[in-house]
Amino acid sequence: MGKGKDKNKSARAPILPTVPAERYLSLLKKSLLNQLYMENEARLLLLLNHFGPQPVDLTALIPEYLGIREHDLCKSVESCHKVGGFIPFYDANGAKAHIMRNFVFVAHTMIGQARLDNLQQCLDTIVAEKIPGDLIETGVWKGGATVFMRGYLMAHDIRKRRVWVADSFAGVPKSSHAQDRSYMDLSADAFPYLAVSQEEVESLFARYDLLDDKVKFLKGWFKDTLPSAPIKRLALLRLDGDLYESTMDGLNNLYHKVAPGGFVIVDDYHAVPACKVAVDEFRARHAILEPLEPIDHAAIDWRKSF
Repeated sequence: MGKGKDKNKSARAPILPTVPAERYLSLLKKSLLNQLYMENEARLLLLLNHFGPQPVDLTALIPEYLGIREHDLCKSVESCHKVGGFIPFYDANGAKAHIMRNFVFVAHTMIGQARLDNLQQCLDTIVAEKIPGDLIETGVWKGGATVFMRGYLMAHDIRKRRVWVADSFAGVPKSSHAQDRSYMDLSADAFPYLAVSQEEVESLFARYDLLDDKVKFLKGWFKDTLPSAPIKRLALLRLDGDLYESTMDGLNNLYHKVAPGGFVIVDDYHAVPACKVAVDEFRARHAILEPLEPIDHAAIDWRKSF
């Protein structure tokens, strides 16, 4: 079953808010992406780039700091907020020191504008066509994408669907599968900022006034939580576990629960080679022929037909 014509078209064009629910969702996305205050991220980067072993003339830095909206740093921040991109940070000697995801990690989601727009368009189609089932993301980081899911349901007064928030809340697991060992170590030892506790995610929901009994948490490694998850049916399955093993755990345990007409979104298909291998193997094993639709440089989705 192919996607509707409207979804294909609008997924690649700006969503223009014309009614109160759309205006709320537009503002919610901007807040989750920190687009409202992205100049402050650029200012932090500006300071990080200037402070080092050499003394800094703060007076000379003031014009750049105050005029940051016209600075190339701010333009780079704006661009990467749209695509969920990366920016390198260089030390005082010019050597690349870190990859700074979403600019000092102040945004509530890493996925960028295109993937949030895609999520909204999938939900629009699910509601319009009355596709039954709940919504889930496996691998949530701070919880931004699931906050948007709950915000969407609230904005449209949808009361019978639930949002499932599945994560270890302790970071990405250590690589144990051969496919994953060939990629970088994403565990909390190497990337501690990826380990966000359940309490922090719950706090984010609460800050948006969206923490209620329609939000269900599944805490633990996917191999332990997903097989027994009390989910009857899904309209949307969003996979963001990065690794081969995490992606396969999500597909093996949840794909059969996706209703016909429901959507499967894979956040890291083109970003993490092992994730792509898992998806391709699963689709081949189950003779899944629905075409993969590109969302942006990293993510894809497809619509389940049976």
